[in-house]
Amino acid sequence: MQDPHAAPRRILRLLAAAAAAWLVAAPGTADAAKPSPKKPAPAARPAAGTISTKYRFKKPRAVRKSTKYIVLHTTEGSSKGSIAKLSANGECNYVVDTDGMVYVIVDRSRIAYHAGLSMWNGQTGLDSISIGIEIVGWHDKDITAAQYAALRKLLGELKAQYRIPDENVLTHSMVAYGNPNHWQKRKHRGRKRCGMLLMLPAARTRLGLLKKPAYDPDVRAGRLKDADPELTKILYTPMPPAKAAPKAPAAVPDKPAPAKPAPIPPASAPAASASNVIGPKRSAWDIARDQYDAPTTVYAFPDGTTKRGDQVKNWNKMPAGTIVTVGPAASENANEGLLTIGEDGTAEALAGDAMAATSTYYFPPGRPYAAGSTLSLADIAALPKGTKVLVDYKVAGPVTAKVPVFSLCGSKWNHPDTYYWTSAGGLVAGDQVTDRTIPKGALVFFRK
Repeated sequence: MQDPHAAPRRILRLLAAAAAAWLVAAPGTADAAKPSPKKPAPAARPAAGTISTKYRFKKPRAVRKSTKYIVLHTTEGSSKGSIAKLSANGECNYVVDTDGMVYVIVDRSRIAYHAGLSMWNGQTGLDSISIGIEIVGWHDKDITAAQYAALRKLLGELKAQYRIPDENVLTHSMVAYGNPNHWQKRKHRGRKRCGMLLMLPAARTRLGLLKKPAYDPDVRAGRLKDADPELTKILYTPMPPAKAAPKAPAAVPDKPAPAKPAPIPPASAPAASASNVIGPKRSAWDIARDQYDAPTTVYAFPDGTTKRGDQVKNWNKMPAGTIVTVGPAASENANEGLLTIGEDGTAEALAGDAMAATSTYYFPPGRPYAAGSTLSLADIAALPKGTKVLVDYKVAGPVTAKVPVFSLCGSKWNHPDTYYWTSAGGLVAGDQVTDRTIPKGALVFFRK
C-alpha cells in the first residue's frame, strides 16, 4: 500500500534544502557575516637603532686593551652581500642597515679586523684600539634618515661608555694609508674614500658630533704623503662656529616647526661625478685605489678587449680611454698583506722607495727570505716571479715553548695579515693557525 505521506515529506525535504542554500548565499546572514581569511599583516619595520645578533661572528676574538677611537665605514655594496661578507670575516663590530637595524658582528669590547693598514697621529694598527662601524651604502652617497637616527644613538652609547670625544670619531678614509706602489713612491693617505661624506659638517651635526679634527696629523708630521687633495678637502671642511644661545623673548611666540636637517650637498663629493676613464692625469690607481689590481676590477680597453685587475701585467702601458669598473672587494681590506712579484707587479711597483728598506722582506721560491736592506738594487730586480713580498713589517722569533707568540707580537698573533715562516713550510697567515698549531721555531712577521 502506498504511503499517503511520502509525497508531502519529499516536498518538505526539497523546500528545506532550498532554504538552506538560500541562507548560505543570502547577504546579511550569519554565515555571510563571517570575515574572509585575512592576509598576514606585513612585519613592522624595526625602530631605528634596534639591535640584532643575527649575523654575529662565531670565532673568538681578543679583548681590546684600550678603546680610543670609533671608525666609520661605508660598505660600498648592498645590504645582503655586504653583511654576509662582514660577518663571515669578522670585519667590524657593528653594521647599520638602511632601515636602521643595527647588527652586532663582533662584540664591542673585542677586536674586529676593520681598519687594515691604518695610522692616526703616529699610532698604527687601529684595529687594536678602535671600534669599527660599517654603514650599508657608498662613499659618495648620503645615508638614509633611519641610518642617521640609529648611528646617532649607537655613537652616543659608545662615546659615553668608552669616554671617546667627538673628534675621535673618524672615518676609514681618514685613517687608512697605503704602502708605496707603482704610482705613489711613499707611504700615502688616500688609499680609501670609505665614509668620507660622514665628515662633512651637515652629517656630523645630524650624528650629534660637534667637533672634528682640523687636519691630518700624519701628513702634517711628514709620516705620510697626501695623495688625494680632493679627499682631504672633504674630510677637513671645518665645522661652523658654535652660535651663542639666543636670549629668551619677552613674549613666547607660537612654537615654530622643527628645522629640517641641512642636506649634504652633492657637489661636496667629487667622486660622485668623477670619470672612470684612464687619461693623461687619471691613472688606474686614481680610479680604483687599492682595488686597482683586484680580480673584481675590470678594464675595458679601447680595442674592445677586457682584463681583470689581476690579469694586467704592465701598468705603464694602460691606454688612455680605458674604462675602469670597480666591483666589490672580497674583503674590506684586501690586497694589504702578502704581494707576489709577477702576479701583482715588479718589486719597484710593489714597494716603491721602500723596496730596499729594512722593513721590506722578500721570500723567493725555495730560498731563504731576505730583508730589502741586505740586497742590492740589482739583486732585487733579479728576484724571480713568484717571490712573495711584505712591506712595512717587523720580524720576531722564533716561537718556542719558552717564547710564546703573544710575547712577540701581542694581539696581532692571529691577524689575517700576520704571517709565520719556516724554511720547511713557507708562509702561513695568522688567521689559518691556532695558538696550538703555530709551527715551532717559526718566525712571525707582523705589521709595524
